[in-house]
Amino acid sequence: MVRGMDKRLRFMAELIEPLRVAPGTEVKLSRDHDPGYTGQVTRSQADGLLADGVALLADYQDRLAAQDTFGVLLVLQGIDAAGKDGTIKHVMSGVNPQAVEVRAFKQPSAEELNHDFLWRYQRALPGRGRIGIFNRSHYEEVLVVRVHKELLTAERMPAAAASASGEAGIWARRYREINDWERYLVDNGIHVVKVMLNLSKREQAKRFLKRVDHPEKNWKFSPSDVRERRYWDDYQRAFEAMLSHTSTKQAPWHVVPADHKWFSRLATAAVLVTALDAINPRYPAPDPAVADQMAQVRAELAAEL
Repeated sequence: MVRGMDKRLRFMAELIEPLRVAPGTEVKLSRDHDPGYTGQVTRSQADGLLADGVALLADYQDRLAAQDTFGVLLVLQGIDAAGKDGTIKHVMSGVNPQAVEVRAFKQPSAEELNHDFLWRYQRALPGRGRIGIFNRSHYEEVLVVRVHKELLTAERMPAAAASASGEAGIWARRYREINDWERYLVDNGIHVVKVMLNLSKREQAKRFLKRVDHPEKNWKFSPSDVRERRYWDDYQRAFEAMLSHTSTKQAPWHVVPADHKWFSRLATAAVLVTALDAINPRYPAPDPAVADQMAQVRAELAAEL
């Protein structure tokens, strides 16, 4: 580890500790997580602290790729306009793009609907030495699919599975299946890092207005996003159930306040840096035979100078 990192890592670990959802906790967003929270950080400090985080990410990513043993999956969930795209852009600004892949999951295709609900996400997982980012993820299967029941019907689950324990049983089973799948990934070296960007309804309205009022943001506007505001309370309940049932020891959730973009970007970087520090990837030592060859080549090259 590079000298001077300890202080930055300690700051980031302390920054995100209040945002972590302890396994087994029953989450109530309005009670437990303030979308406007910024801790002890001020706006004037944020850019420099984010730069520290980006530098740490670049170092960890380089070692992750060199070691080629572990992979990292960053899951980003949040209501529309929570800032997922901007968070990815700013947090990952200093990493090598060759070793990062971002996947944004939209409405499933006919082929995807012909498979189990985790199939398309399994296919998009990062390999060893790489960082994958899911911009929305397998958690859509217990969020939008739960809010809009017709989407569950479109998945054509066998009647026995759909009716075995009623609607509540479907979601309980999916939480269990997701937890089991993530445990499997972690056991096989793919670490799962989960961030929920927690946006207030008022701030979402302000961001939607900007998309309408500013021509350079018109391309972001979607009438369907605004229509989804009718289901705000339903989504909040679905998020609360998701957080309560799927924050586990091997893959905990962090609820990142998203009303202030500068803080949500900093906190997301801190979550990812802290996860990479726990992995502690290292540059591999050369094989002794290769080391001997390197010494010989070095001597030959040095003789030419």
